[in-house]
Amino acid sequence: MANGMDDRRRALEDDYFRKKDQEAIEKLREKIKLAVQAKEAGASSMKCPRCDGTLKEVMIENVAIDSCDKCAGTWLDAGELEALTKTDIARWFRSLWGSK
Repeated sequence: MANGMDDRRRALEDDYFRKKDQEAIEKLREKIKLAVQAKEAGASSMKCPRCDGTLKEVMIENVAIDSCDKCAGTWLDAGELEALTKTDIARWFRSLWGSK
């Protein structure tokens, strides 16, 4: 009798976690869908880690970096700094901060 109850409890537990996994998957799919729509519209769905501004993609030396529209913070993803340092670094800094 106890074995039957344990089996039932395990089945309910498995069903619960299966539903939670499905909910998490749907949330991730929705986030991905929103990010794709924002990218197609030319906007970014990413928020600035420093403030609540929106990050926009800026091309510098053929490398896409993220820049905040509110605080002007510049954020580099993995490998972007290395890609930029392979170019003329002085020219990169001048183009980044707009000085000549």
